[in-house]
Amino acid sequence: MIKVLLIPTVVFNLNELDDLIIMNLELESKRSLKRILGNLDLSKLAKRDQTVFTRRLDEKFPQLFALLFEIYGQRYDFFYYLQSVIQTLVDAYAKRSRKLKAKDQARLNDPHWYQHENMLGMACYVDLFAGDLKGLKDKIPYLVETGVTYLHLMPLYDSPKGDSDGGYAVSNYRQVNATLGNNKDLESLSNALAETGISLVLDFVFNHTSDEHPWALAAKAGDMDYGEYYYMFDDKHIPDQYEQHLREIFPQIRRGNFSWDADCNKWVWTTFNNFQWDLNYSNPAVFNAITDEMLYLANLGCEALRLDALAFIWKEIGTNCENQDKAHKLIQAFNSCLQIAAPAVVFKSEAIVHPDEVLKYIDKDECQLSYNPLLMALIWNTLATRNTHLLTESMHKSFAISPDCAWVNYVRCHDDIGWTFDDAVAENLGVDGQDHRQFLNQFYTGRFEGTFATGVAFGENPSNGDCRVCGSLASLAGLEQGLNSHNDTLIDHAIARILMVHSIILSIGGIPLIYSGDELALLNDYSYEQDDSKKHDGRWVHRIPVTDDVIELSKTPSTPQHKVTSGLQQRIAIRKQHSVFGQAGTRILNCDNPTVFTYERYTDEGKKLIAICSFSEHDQSLSSTYLGLDNGEIWQDLLSDLIKTPAPETLKLKPYQVMWLTQQS
Repeated sequence: MIKVLLIPTVVFNLNELDDLIIMNLELESKRSLKRILGNLDLSKLAKRDQTVFTRRLDEKFPQLFALLFEIYGQRYDFFYYLQSVIQTLVDAYAKRSRKLKAKDQARLNDPHWYQHENMLGMACYVDLFAGDLKGLKDKIPYLVETGVTYLHLMPLYDSPKGDSDGGYAVSNYRQVNATLGNNKDLESLSNALAETGISLVLDFVFNHTSDEHPWALAAKAGDMDYGEYYYMFDDKHIPDQYEQHLREIFPQIRRGNFSWDADCNKWVWTTFNNFQWDLNYSNPAVFNAITDEMLYLANLGCEALRLDALAFIWKEIGTNCENQDKAHKLIQAFNSCLQIAAPAVVFKSEAIVHPDEVLKYIDKDECQLSYNPLLMALIWNTLATRNTHLLTESMHKSFAISPDCAWVNYVRCHDDIGWTFDDAVAENLGVDGQDHRQFLNQFYTGRFEGTFATGVAFGENPSNGDCRVCGSLASLAGLEQGLNSHNDTLIDHAIARILMVHSIILSIGGIPLIYSGDELALLNDYSYEQDDSKKHDGRWVHRIPVTDDVIELSKTPSTPQHKVTSGLQQRIAIRKQHSVFGQAGTRILNCDNPTVFTYERYTDEGKKLIAICSFSEHDQSLSSTYLGLDNGEIWQDLLSDLIKTPAPETLKLKPYQVMWLTQQS
């Protein structure tokens, strides 16, 4: 006789099921950690380091376990890779210097160090700024004089000769590009920067490697394991399914997101260039390998890692493969690894996507810092339109972030300018997003009558005419046109624009980041057009050498360069003297003049500052009532030392003038 065992059906509602999953995850996390600890090799750690490491591991492991389980838990080999990555953390911590371990504790004691008013960032290419790493070390006094406390070095790793996408095609994360020096030079520079209080920031290029990376070379040679590090296909059947939903990043260079590689006779996913192979993060071996590379960079002494192209790291067929939920989970998992092995290091998000998506990457458990591409794009928009409504409304919606995090505010960078504003906000103001982007492209590439800008189109799509904009800050702000026409008024307006936009990033809240050369008012460099490896890429027009001659010119009174440099130094010095520019809140204000942008900074101690920024080349006025200046208090403009008591009913502004108004006791 056959007996049938009847198992009663258990029905859970969704809330109960969620609770059960959480309960099981917590239980499995504890079990897994116990097993892992029993198999970890801690022999390379001193006793005190073992204590510190296991304490941090115990604290952060549940979060790391939950994240990795969500991404990879369905795999039969999940626990193998989990054990492996924890051992990687141990080995990295063992190699971390005593100085860096002390820095870890200092940063844990002061977790908001990046919000201090003394923070001033600069980004540069080593070769363009100083020739090589030794030359950069020699330029530390210049950085100190400028006020820099945060130095972001563009990729300095080994990369293909010729076109390497500005170094973003990495062939070896652990090898300095020979044209810049060697690993000892980088170590020496890192130590020298630390001694002067300058935080080193490096790029974490983790979406792709170059096709010359050892992993890629092994994949080309037929190694099955390394072939699974990338997306490689024998034919176009699956790539074509993906392509239905993907956008083209560099359509002027090539169409589509896949490239045929003749060495291995396969189609390879290459979002950006055919020599940049996208990594396959559905493979946990890739996560573990990149974690190892990340911790190597952390142990060089950097205090922030810029996450390059982070929106693209997770691919999901049937989607646009950008900003996927598991992309966030991956970044959070990398962050958890850092918090265990190198907690002095923070992440900086490079998400040049819709403003709503940018905000999703900003969290103390994901990216503590983030570029602010919306502010950057809308500063340029407002200079062109002389109307602040889109800027004001967009900042109302998107500027506020977690108090544990900070924006990295910039006006220019090594990359192009894309118009990533929110179309819904624009539409509410009666602005058609697509038409307006066309106008801005025309304005900043010199194709619009009456423009002051001299820029270059980049990534122009032959299908729809869309493009982005390149150019140095000074050239886009009108200085090149003014100097070429010998027009003093145009020159004065350009200088005022440069100082005004820098005043915004210095005061609105977050880390102000200057792209090297902008502090010297460098103009477009068109020599790239004669270089076969660069002429296809208009971004080289604003990647300009910073020579000793240019620095000396900035010290010559009456020159535009001197006016820009001295004006910036004044504003930087003021910022460092007032806590209201540091760890403080920001409130975007409205006023009665559409050419004026206003906001308030305030501290828990009651200190306030009101910033007033004119985007017009004509004299302007606005009512002080809108700014809360009608209470009879004494107000001082920090930029002019002008003191008003009581505040006038109407404030008068010169072309592109900025006021930083503070209350006086």
